[in-house]
Amino acid sequence: MLILFALVPTVAVALVGVGTASRALSMLSARSAWERIALSGEQALSATRSAPLTVEQRAAVERHEAELRQSVELARRFDFVAGRSMRLVVTGAVLVVLLVAVGASRVAGHLSRQLSRPLDELVGWTGLIRTGRPIPGQPERRGAPEFEVLRTGMRTMAQELETGRRRALEAERAEAFRESARRFAHELKNPLTPIRFAVDRLRRSAPEELRDTVEVLAEEAARLETMAKSFAQFGRLPDGPAADIDVSELVTRVARSTVPERLAVAIAADDALPLVHGFHEPLVRAVTNVLMNAVDACGASGQIDIALRYAAPHVTITIRDSGCGIAPDALARIFDPYVTTKPGGTGLGLAIARQTMEAHQGFIDATSALGQGTEIILRLPIRETTA
Repeated sequence: MLILFALVPTVAVALVGVGTASRALSMLSARSAWERIALSGEQALSATRSAPLTVEQRAAVERHEAELRQSVELARRFDFVAGRSMRLVVTGAVLVVLLVAVGASRVAGHLSRQLSRPLDELVGWTGLIRTGRPIPGQPERRGAPEFEVLRTGMRTMAQELETGRRRALEAERAEAFRESARRFAHELKNPLTPIRFAVDRLRRSAPEELRDTVEVLAEEAARLETMAKSFAQFGRLPDGPAADIDVSELVTRVARSTVPERLAVAIAADDALPLVHGFHEPLVRAVTNVLMNAVDACGASGQIDIALRYAAPHVTITIRDSGCGIAPDALARIFDPYVTTKPGGTGLGLAIARQTMEAHQGFIDATSALGQGTEIILRLPIRETTA
């Protein structure tokens, strides 16, 4: 198509030019008219020579005859040159058309490559995006700058789609975990009530030599009950009406009830923290679980620092302990359900905290280094409430 757009006007102009040149040269040569003038002039000169003429008249006749012959000769020469010139004009027109065709072919090929290669590349990228495969690294830039804009847009779209796929998988996985936790908590709670009643009866009637055994049963029953509560909490999303919560008061009360006296606690809060609109009990559980992990990490002694800051649009709760820290390979999985390094732990404490943050459209993150402690950051968004 590009070649046709170039050749059709060129051929049309060449044909018009050749026709115009041919017509102009034929009009300028006038060989036939000069031939007729020469014939009639010869007849007139022959008649004049037979008449008596003076010397001056005869000289004038001879000069006229010489001029006539010279004009006829010039007309014949011009006609000869005009014929050869038309061949040159036609040859030149053909060469111009050929040059335009070659140039148009080269330009069309270049433009075609500049368009087709980037388009083929982008079409290939759509297949990769559709199947979830990664897009190749930054390629050599080809084509117009607009293709680079398309590449950037497709890379951004691929990243967003991958993020959406990952979030969807995480949501399905979390829902499967919650369903399993709900079923497990239900099955675990059914025998706990008769076990607790039986332990209470044994405490009252068991002989002295079985007291230790009964206490072991009581402790294990209490541990199973705590485990059942943890699974029930993880299997249930926050529900009920939300309310405005004073995060500073909430964290202070939880710290006083959770952190033992053997550990030093420092709480630093901004003067004017805005209220957070959310669910009180789930937030209490989330902060409690994080603080309990910090207490376990510190062991017999240590320091726990809590900072409450407001940086729009989030209120940030930072809990840092001076404990043993977490290895890098384990740090990436601490928020996954059923992942724990503590003996007897359920691996649901931080998973419940993460679930609570996600239910509030917030975030939870962790940084740690072995021997230097762990820092957990909870970010809660500030939302305007309607009366």
